Amino acid sequence: MSVLIIQIPPRARLGALSASPSASAGGDGYAYVLSADGLQIASQGKAQAALLPKADTTVAVLADSDVSWQRMTLPKAPAARLRAALGGLLEEQLLDDETALHLALPPHSLAGQPVWVAVMHKDWLRGELEGLEKAGLSIERVVPANWPGDAPTGHFFEGPARATGSAAILLSFADINGQATMPMQGSLARALLPQMSAQPTRWTATPATAAPAERWLGASVTVLTDAERALQSARSLWNLRQFDLAARHRGTLALRDLTRRFLSPGWRPVRIGLVALAALQVVGLNAWAWQQRRVISEGQLAQSQLLRSTFPKVQAVLDAPLQMRRETDALRAAAGRSGEDDLEALLGAAASAWPDAQGAVQMLRFEPGKLTLSTSGWNDQQVAQFRDRLRPGGWAVDSADGRVTLSRVAAPAKS
Repeated sequence: MSVLIIQIPPRARLGALSASPSASAGGDGYAYVLSADGLQIASQGKAQAALLPKADTTVAVLADSDVSWQRMTLPKAPAARLRAALGGLLEEQLLDDETALHLALPPHSLAGQPVWVAVMHKDWLRGELEGLEKAGLSIERVVPANWPGDAPTGHFFEGPARATGSAAILLSFADINGQATMPMQGSLARALLPQMSAQPTRWTATPATAAPAERWLGASVTVLTDAERALQSARSLWNLRQFDLAARHRGTLALRDLTRRFLSPGWRPVRIGLVALAALQVVGLNAWAWQQRRVISEGQLAQSQLLRSTFPKVQAVLDAPLQMRRETDALRAAAGRSGEDDLEALLGAAASAWPDAQGAVQMLRFEPGKLTLSTSGWNDQQVAQFRDRLRPGGWAVDSADGRVTLSRVAAPAKS
């Protein structure tokens, strides 16, 4: 999945060093890196926010000097109160009011364990994120350019231009004891050089600063362009978008992250398995449907053959069961025998359930399959008894306005 890395210009400071090698605090746009897989650079450049290229994931990288670090033991506090607890514990160590600062914890941090807390200027960071989001960019993660860790790292890059026109060379150094950005020729860097050199440090430098860095360090350095370093920083697990600066639409981002993970090369066997399973289900359903259609067709053919063999005079078979019933009814009528819907059958059923205390019926009306009888003088109990006696034989009885109507229970429709 494609990744867009945006280098946030360093925050403007009066009389302070700027720590960005490629972006200025003016409005001349953002330096960016576009990668198709998060590992190799596809393109790079500088553009206004609205003109930045689109990607599946967008990550912002902060300059070295825009993030400071404080060491503390992570307190045990509910998630809703964790930010307030951090501010209370760090209040005496911070130079600014803790409410004006944004705090962020490292990934997979545990309560009761020592952690490095990232500290940034809240309003400045919020303004940068809002400006990018107004331009249509969704910043999913914000990462530091460098951070404290077990593996010491040192990176040399060009700072802001000085009054003389030349640019200072800055050193960003991080190890297990913290991270600091300092001038290479400053007294602090000279004082810390023996301590830094004593560690197995990974030294890198931009192409313009590699030669002077090697002379000052007395050792070789790996050339690392601004774009390569930004891509390297974006691969970290850090995400400074926490607490009140956390990314909005977490559900959408989580779904997008799940989709991105599902489409990644590592999940290719799972995708192949799901496609194979779906194909197998489709084939199985089609085979079952074909088998059902075959059974139905064989049943219809058997009915047609039975109709033709029993009633040879039938030429065209449209509805075998209905035609067979009509032919059977015609034969029965020709033989003078009554059917289930004839008056004799209905009168016989009514007589078998007639209430003992009632005399002969006063009035009746017959329609094919339906017999209506007068029930004047019957009480509700006698009507219910009449209905209950006929129900087991498959008869339905409706009662209304002093009459009962007897008919066969309709057979359920076959699907």
